[in-house]
Amino acid sequence: MKIKLIGLGKMGTNIALNLKDHGHQVIGYDVNEKARAEFETFGIPTVSNLSDLLRRDAAERHILLLFVPNQKVDTVIEQIIPHLLPKDIIVDAGNSNFNVSIKRFHLLKGKGIHFIDVGTSGGTYGARHGACLMVGGEKEVVDFLEPLFLDLSVKDGYSYVGKPGSGHFVKMVHNGIEYGMMQAIGEGFDLLEASPFELDYEKIAKMWNHGSIIESALIGYIHSAFAKDPKLSEIQGKIDDSGEGMWMIEEALKYKVSLPVITQSLYARYKSRDEDLFGEKVVAAMRKEFGGHAVYKK
Repeated sequence: MKIKLIGLGKMGTNIALNLKDHGHQVIGYDVNEKARAEFETFGIPTVSNLSDLLRRDAAERHILLLFVPNQKVDTVIEQIIPHLLPKDIIVDAGNSNFNVSIKRFHLLKGKGIHFIDVGTSGGTYGARHGACLMVGGEKEVVDFLEPLFLDLSVKDGYSYVGKPGSGHFVKMVHNGIEYGMMQAIGEGFDLLEASPFELDYEKIAKMWNHGSIIESALIGYIHSAFAKDPKLSEIQGKIDDSGEGMWMIEEALKYKVSLPVITQSLYARYKSRDEDLFGEKVVAAMRKEFGGHAVYKK
């Protein structure tokens, strides 16, 4: 397929390389000239403006893949709409709020343009080598794109989850679960740090990730972080949040579903901005390992 990719950050670039490996034709665009230049070093062409990106052959159907911050999606859609024709497809594969994705679907459907919401997990490694994709939208459009999603995903890591908005809803819940799991790992290492024992956290993380019940990608990521910085002494325990934990808690309140662990994990992230605890360093380090998220250096 011919894919026009908007957003050439860490995730977009790795997705593009994944697509290239599978024989897809990719053209990239980003407002940042430096990002475009770095992208082109991988042998994938870019354009410097949306008009060039959206130029088409007579019978061409645009497939536009968006990897931009959720705050920028509406701006991008407004800019590209004048260049689109009925049956063109926009795929938002970023962390958008599912309620907003539903509104975008209806706005674009009124113009004959298809909109697909994709929750993307697996971090930068998954984007490059096989992601986990949660896809929502009209089934006939998803069926058309399914070969693309199968190529991008790890084996058994792709699922059509339902009607428009459901892909980003499932990803929101996924991220909330991730908050709770990471917080539990961080608190465990906090207690290890407070103990009177002289413990090697890299060795413990490596051991836990071979046969233990808590063996997981997250334990693997913190093992990698400890291998680089055995006491995480180079970073602060300040943890950002993407907003999805808050969205999930808002939905839980609406449906009267109790989420005590996930709610507390979000509060812990807010609290981390005032204190510098070892457990918060562990969570910050994990986020950097799998997603390239910012950490705050000492």
